[in-house]
Amino acid sequence: MDARRLVIVWVTATAAACTPPNRFTDRTLQNITELQDRRRGDSLLHFLLDKHPVYRKEAALSFASVQDTVAALQLGNMLLEDPVAEARAAAAFALGQTPCAAACNALIPALQEKDPLVLREVLEALGKTIRKDDLQVLKNFKPADSLGQIGLAWAYYHLALRGLADSTIAARQATLISNQSPATARLAAAHFFARGQNTNADKFSLALLQATKDSNAFVRMAAATAIRKIDSTAALQPLLAMLKSDPDYRVRVAAARALAGLSSPRANQALLTSLMDKNVNVGIAIAEGLKPNKSVVGEILAQAKQTSNWRIRTNLYRLALDLQPSAALEREIQQLYQSSSNDYERAGYLSALASQINSFEFIKQAVLTSSSLVINTSAAQALVALNQKATKEMFTAFGAAYREAILSGDPGVIGIVCSALKEPSLGFKDLIKDFSFLQQAKSKLQLPKDVEALQPLEETIAYFEGREKPTSPKNPFNHPIDWELVKKIPANQKVKITTDKGDIILQLLVEEAPGSVVNFISLANQKYFDGKNFHRVVPNFVIQGGCNRGDGFGSEDYSIRSEFGMRRYTEGSVGMASAGKDTEGTQWFIAHSPTPHLDGRYTIFATVLQGMDVVHAMEVGDKIVSVALIQ
Repeated sequence: MDARRLVIVWVTATAAACTPPNRFTDRTLQNITELQDRRRGDSLLHFLLDKHPVYRKEAALSFASVQDTVAALQLGNMLLEDPVAEARAAAAFALGQTPCAAACNALIPALQEKDPLVLREVLEALGKTIRKDDLQVLKNFKPADSLGQIGLAWAYYHLALRGLADSTIAARQATLISNQSPATARLAAAHFFARGQNTNADKFSLALLQATKDSNAFVRMAAATAIRKIDSTAALQPLLAMLKSDPDYRVRVAAARALAGLSSPRANQALLTSLMDKNVNVGIAIAEGLKPNKSVVGEILAQAKQTSNWRIRTNLYRLALDLQPSAALEREIQQLYQSSSNDYERAGYLSALASQINSFEFIKQAVLTSSSLVINTSAAQALVALNQKATKEMFTAFGAAYREAILSGDPGVIGIVCSALKEPSLGFKDLIKDFSFLQQAKSKLQLPKDVEALQPLEETIAYFEGREKPTSPKNPFNHPIDWELVKKIPANQKVKITTDKGDIILQLLVEEAPGSVVNFISLANQKYFDGKNFHRVVPNFVIQGGCNRGDGFGSEDYSIRSEFGMRRYTEGSVGMASAGKDTEGTQWFIAHSPTPHLDGRYTIFATVLQGMDVVHAMEVGDKIVSVALIQ
């Protein structure tokens, strides 16, 4: 090796050795994030005035998670006066995360912002915070460029979620869909009609129908959902075409769900024909949404017996039993339950029996005696669903079963059963005079592990005691960030999730969500995820894993804080599951496609680099073989 090459190698090696693994080797950045984690808004405020723009920006962004209205005035000053665009953008985002009059008042003057990226954040934040009396301000705004279009489209989307959109706004969103606006703006407009309230979609059916042929698959998905709201005659043919021939299975899933909402024999027949779509997620979506139709019960049963997919099969049996109840079919489903070795499949059969009152004892015994937590909670859900079909004469038996189920102490079962006990229309408050068993169960539950059971249990106790406002359990701060481990994590750290269907490679975002990343790595290093299931798969939404029970009610005796950043959910985003802000623990999910209703509400701590085909192939019960860092 010549001298010149030796120098190059030495310089490269020296630079690598001197490069910190991530930005949290900076003590001040660590301090800001620590204050965010501890929700110390008062101590964060002075960093908004720091002479270093990076610290100002990070302090502003911290308030997106802290969500302290006291900071709104100072964030507003920063938004209008800070010389650094990134700091102003962070302030705008944080204000949008903290809806209050002060946030709205601070954002409106910022519509004069010259930097397009900052203005985009200001517009979306206003959509989350603006009051009805100030709507004209947004309606008068004229975007000067594509980023302005995008920001305004998402502002209007948030207005629709809040029920504040009017016909003028809807017309503008329809125009966005039908012209050559940026794909992100078209996506926002399509979701405006798909998810929003008071959007008068039928008036803009031509634009929505045109969007079903958009070049962007994500826009087509949202458009398929949106045209459920227009005249069914106009919607039928485009939805049939999407279900039959769209190349993206997620669009076919969206079309299937939309068709299931139409009262049309043609729609129902097309759904039956597509049950065996080459992508099983389409068949699952169809089986879950098929409308009852007695004329096809024979075909439904035949398909149930032919399919190899248990989710399709159990849903078809449920539908057939609803359509044509018979003791013989009920027994057949019970026998299938007994013969299956797959707890998730068995749970599906219990759901299939949830409309048949004769299965009360069978389902009750599954709640109380099964050794499988997946079965316990699924049976509890079936019991509650069955309660809706029961006569008043049977409510005493249901009440006794609920009491026994709650005293079993299982948090998942308690949370589910409470939904029936506190339902006024069922009248258990008048039927159950001694409700001391509720307090007895509460005494055995602990925060933060049992927060998902404690929340409904507190509501049920308040209902029985005649109190309007239940005590709201709040997770204590009990799991500080391990900064020594954080500082050892490379900024580009990757992780391999090995599943029984292939590998998924993630890029961890330690610089954006250090608490969530270090939690994930700590669990992975303990082999915590190894051997667990993906317990939840919702076609064209998410796959979810990390539950120590396998039913979605699992957690450990700690919780971590939510970390909300400016990154939006799209295909391959990896988020932390939660039961509300600051209740995250071990469960995480991967998004199949953009999910804007999760933005700013669920921590994004990683993104998929490779293996989205594996993500799309995952089914309920598939195994996480191992999770390991890539060195």
